[in-house]
Amino acid sequence: MTEKTRPLAVFDLDGTLADTAHRQRFLERSPRDWNAFFAAAPDDPPLTEGVALALEYARECEIAYLTGRPERCRADTVAWLAARELPDGRIWMRRNDDRRPARRTKPEILRRLARDREIRVLVDDDDLVCDEVERAGFRVVRARWATASAALKDAQEREGRT
Repeated sequence: MTEKTRPLAVFDLDGTLADTAHRQRFLERSPRDWNAFFAAAPDDPPLTEGVALALEYARECEIAYLTGRPERCRADTVAWLAARELPDGRIWMRRNDDRRPARRTKPEILRRLARDREIRVLVDDDDLVCDEVERAGFRVVRARWATASAALKDAQEREGRT
């Protein structure tokens, strides 16, 4: 089976593979400091459960990453994934000016990908995203291994920043 014929296993980053707890403080203030929040992402510790699941899925699937991080974070994100020895894979990121909630953008991207490829699973920590993706007919694994942040959930939904 070639990479193009293998099913895709799609992983979120923040709260699924990357532990964002150390940078939540930037979202708990008013106004939120998005530049500092994203600038601290290279220091995220990996979430063991998410990394193990990505490596497990990589045995049968091509791994892809679908994140609400803005495109301007691409270089840091690629370096972070490589430093944690996560599987190579395409990364879909939000346009820098896209403020739609992830529950809108992620299912849209998955539907587009599913035109040409089997999507085996989406692994994500955002319940609103998971609900929408399941309604669209995709299999979901809910990442429940990170400490949830009320500030981040609010920011994701109201400001569409991650």
